[in-house]
Amino acid sequence: MKKKPHHPPVPDRAEKERTQRVPPPPRRARDRILVALDVQTLKEADDLVDRLHDVVGGFKIGHQLFTAHGPKAIHHIRGKSGRIFLDLKYHDIPATVAKSAREAARLGAWMMTVHAAGGREMMMRCKEAAFEYAVAHRTPPPIIVAVTVLTSLTQLELIRDLGISRNLDEQVRHLANLAQGAGLDGVVASPNEIRLIRESCGPQFVIVSPGIRPAGAEAHDQKRTAEPAQALSDGADYLVIGRPITGAPDPAAAAEAIVSEIEQQGGQPLQETRHR
Repeated sequence: MKKKPHHPPVPDRAEKERTQRVPPPPRRARDRILVALDVQTLKEADDLVDRLHDVVGGFKIGHQLFTAHGPKAIHHIRGKSGRIFLDLKYHDIPATVAKSAREAARLGAWMMTVHAAGGREMMMRCKEAAFEYAVAHRTPPPIIVAVTVLTSLTQLELIRDLGISRNLDEQVRHLANLAQGAGLDGVVASPNEIRLIRESCGPQFVIVSPGIRPAGAEAHDQKRTAEPAQALSDGADYLVIGRPITGAPDPAAAAEAIVSEIEQQGGQPLQETRHR
């Protein structure tokens, strides 16, 4: 007898609505910090996760660690810490990015990135693919955020190297609006553009901000930076912090110092920067 093809159960409307909703950002400062695991080996990543998993909200796996170890890096770190921000900045034809987004959802990525410069169709297909996988398998879909303008770029480089004549702030606003129109959950942008994105895209749009540097820390190759408390006060939901924590002699102490700095802002505990 010929076997009938297996089809996942069709979720009802309530299930679809539940899957589409993005949870609000956590209230605790430590849960909004995502540490960049920009290291070469799983042992280095392990050491950082072991020291930091009780101090921060999640870990970013980017090109270096993923290129070195592939999906094994996600499985390995996710088993220890839970929330994985898969920062591979997909930028390709829509079909390729859609397939990649489905795989990211299958791997259990909590958040992932694409480049807004890939265009509306690419972003829409990406969101649809991840959402369809999540609905079919009754798992939370990854939060999908679009990279606007890299924090290493300046206005001069935008014009001279990329041929974009639009003001940098306006380029970020344009790409954020494009991402929102394509159905994405939010964007990645430097601290300098948090306020304008929040004003343009509203309170429910997720803003992830790299380029975070505590007072006195070196900027390295980041050119548009801010201190952690200021970025959250301006409306960021999550802060991506790498070397100021991972390069410190005591990463846990460095992370705790940042959390303390945020929580002591104005002498009050951190409040939600947006409401759903």
